[in-house]
Amino acid sequence: MRKTLLAVLGLLLIVASIFVAKFLIDNKNKVKPVAPKVVKVVFADTAKNSTIPIVIPANGNLTAKRRFELYAEVEGIFKSGSVLFKAGQEYKRGQALIRIEDSEYYASVQSAKSDLYNSIAAIMADLRLDFPEVFPKWEAYLKGFDLNKTTPKLPEMTSEKENYFITGRNIVTNYFNVKNLEQRLSKYVIRTPFDGILTEALVTEGTLIRSGQKLGEYIDPSVYEMEVAISKSFASLLQVGESVALNNLEGTETYTGKVSRVNGSVDVTTQTIQVFIEVKDEKLKEGMYLEANLDAKDEENAIEIDRSLLLETKEIFVVRDSVLDVIPVKPIHFSDTKVVLKDVPDGSIIVSRPIQGGYAGMLVKVFNEQSNTNN
Repeated sequence: MRKTLLAVLGLLLIVASIFVAKFLIDNKNKVKPVAPKVVKVVFADTAKNSTIPIVIPANGNLTAKRRFELYAEVEGIFKSGSVLFKAGQEYKRGQALIRIEDSEYYASVQSAKSDLYNSIAAIMADLRLDFPEVFPKWEAYLKGFDLNKTTPKLPEMTSEKENYFITGRNIVTNYFNVKNLEQRLSKYVIRTPFDGILTEALVTEGTLIRSGQKLGEYIDPSVYEMEVAISKSFASLLQVGESVALNNLEGTETYTGKVSRVNGSVDVTTQTIQVFIEVKDEKLKEGMYLEANLDAKDEENAIEIDRSLLLETKEIFVVRDSVLDVIPVKPIHFSDTKVVLKDVPDGSIIVSRPIQGGYAGMLVKVFNEQSNTNN
């Protein structure tokens, strides 16, 4: 019985092994299912070459075109006037900005003028006797001499004898000494050279002002300039008088300026050139930060696309018969977000949005916005 049972079990094991082997062989020859092809949808536009204006973005702060810093050339107490010397105060042309106490110096000027008058009066008798032909003009000069007014110019000397006589009495020397004192006396009052506004006041009434001390700053608020730095490659394209569009950072205000000056030298460090843009507007204030767009030139037979679409190899993606491909291009100008390209054939279907993981030969389908909207 034992041998019979073992023989039956062995036979069953052999039969089971045959069935398992047949099952494995049948599964090995079964055809694997083909994975469906994935076609990526892309956005694309048709390339059309045209004339693209090259616009150079720049920015900078406004400064008054006419401005001057106030410095004292004399010493004294700052006298109060009809208008307070405060930042923001407006003045008319010729109006006194600062008056410095000058009574002591004024007395010395009057003394020198009196000495000049006396020295001329002392020679009148000699002139009447020795130079009767020139006596009348010197007499008229003396009569017109007013100590409370600016010293008039000496009469013109017509002969050498007259010149020697007048010069020998130190009259010419005294005259120029008086004019020098009068010139310095005028520095005790600082007047405005044009209509403007005081932007900085560093002294107040009653302050002791010293020679060489800075007193403040004064500007003309009607005309401003903005200094910008552009690449030297565009220096020859900018012309003085060219119109420039300006706007604030928020983009809520726009202004129109013009190129007033272009520097003749290039910055050695940055290889840029200074351009000055003049702009007028009542809303503008000194120190405002503006952005400028300078029209450099018009590039013919070119297109403009996003910078993100240009590959590092200076190529762009195009679609040919539902297959992604690349073509070489020639970048002409880069801005913050755009790039101007040449050598792009008209009618090319160029990808208009970046493709994640895109490569040449990739199957794609161009997104049809119109048909998608209808659906």
